[in-house]
Amino acid sequence: MVDQSDVCLVGIGVCSGVTMDKHNWKGKRVLIIGAARQGLALARFLCKHGAEVTLNDQRPADQMAGAMQSLSEFPIHWVLGNHPVEIINGIELICPSGGVPLDIPPVMEGVRSGIPLSNDSQILLEEISCEVIGITGSAGKTTTTTLVGRMAKAACEPDRKVWIGGNIGTPLIDQVDQITPDDLVVLELSSFQLEQMTISPAIGAVLNITPNHLDRHRTMQAYTAAKARILAFQTENDTAVLGRDDPGSWGLRSMARGKLVSFGITPPPPGIIGTYFSNGNLWLTAQGKETHLMSQEKIRLRGSHNLLNVLAACAVAASANFPPSAMVAGVEGFAGVAHRLEYIRTWKGADWYNDSIATAPERTAAAIHSFDEPLVLLLGGRDKNLPWEDLAALVKKRVDHLIVFGECARIILEAVGNVSPEERPYTIERCSNLVSAVQAAARIAEPGDVVLLSPGGTSFDEFKDFAERGEKFREWVNKLS
Repeated sequence: MVDQSDVCLVGIGVCSGVTMDKHNWKGKRVLIIGAARQGLALARFLCKHGAEVTLNDQRPADQMAGAMQSLSEFPIHWVLGNHPVEIINGIELICPSGGVPLDIPPVMEGVRSGIPLSNDSQILLEEISCEVIGITGSAGKTTTTTLVGRMAKAACEPDRKVWIGGNIGTPLIDQVDQITPDDLVVLELSSFQLEQMTISPAIGAVLNITPNHLDRHRTMQAYTAAKARILAFQTENDTAVLGRDDPGSWGLRSMARGKLVSFGITPPPPGIIGTYFSNGNLWLTAQGKETHLMSQEKIRLRGSHNLLNVLAACAVAASANFPPSAMVAGVEGFAGVAHRLEYIRTWKGADWYNDSIATAPERTAAAIHSFDEPLVLLLGGRDKNLPWEDLAALVKKRVDHLIVFGECARIILEAVGNVSPEERPYTIERCSNLVSAVQAAARIAEPGDVVLLSPGGTSFDEFKDFAERGEKFREWVNKLS
């Protein structure tokens, strides 16, 4: 453990934890696997800097016309339709995009052949020399990153520019040449990105580590190891921000090579710097001094998990020496990020919410706990090899009407098991897809209900991602008449 007795918030920096020389990309032969948002941005950056880029995607050419057109100005070698192992011939660097498994043949053979791996986030941190904050977690990282970005802008601009990206919004690799040494970068980092990275931001926050993406990482040990890489390459000059209330996050505190800052509902142990909640207010404690940050009334986000997200954002902001006024400015007026407990409309007297981002049962449980009203829950999608039993038990306590849909409907129904007529859920309906689930909810919903799409599974059985699923849900709900 790190001794916190002499840790002071004053002077905590946010520059990159590892200083790297910029690459000379001219003539370097780079293979990018995955031509979605991250891969296209990285290809654009590398081509602009003279690299010889091969871009590979398993989708066929007729589905890639738009992507190919967006990069038509560059001499890219496209390999589409599969992942042939021979594409690594002559390659000097392999960059799998976030959604690409590392056990596909060209990646595995490349590793066996000694070809290094990288990705857009790794290269971004190597290329820039400004101050960097990185945020990861199984849940809440987009909301927390957005809050930190808002706080940063309130604290820094117009004197310095704040860039927000990574796994959220625009991949910043495409904008490296515009980022100056005086700027500040705030990054959301996923386990998929981190498992390849050998560089850490100077402020690295791990919000929580709960079962997720086990279809990719296989075990919780491997998943935790991927998340922990956000701290693994920090130095004694850097800061780890960890959640005291989450065993997965707090269990990483021995990895803090520099300063440790924490967040949680109750006050931290003596000598531990951290934010906490007490009597309707958010506080920061450091060196025996209590600083009032804001009242809970400033927070428009629902749920105890969002209170933790705000406490986490304030802990990160304190690590970066943002004043409490900037923290308040970041929180005030913020009603949330799309597809995260997003209120859509009131129809038939029921409030309809879009929580499409909930792609794990634990995230659905957090959403359920955000409401006291009678619930009509839409649950389904594609399973990620995660346990459903705890969520099923909560459904029996809190959900009045359950509608399951998609590939994992059968798995959910098996977890819920038999329900007697006097027990919740009072009705259970199985639908083939999301649009039919919306129609079923429209028939069931009554005044005073909350209709909640919080699927617990991924969207890939029916949609390209959770955002498309949420957008279609919003569209179908708004068409109800």
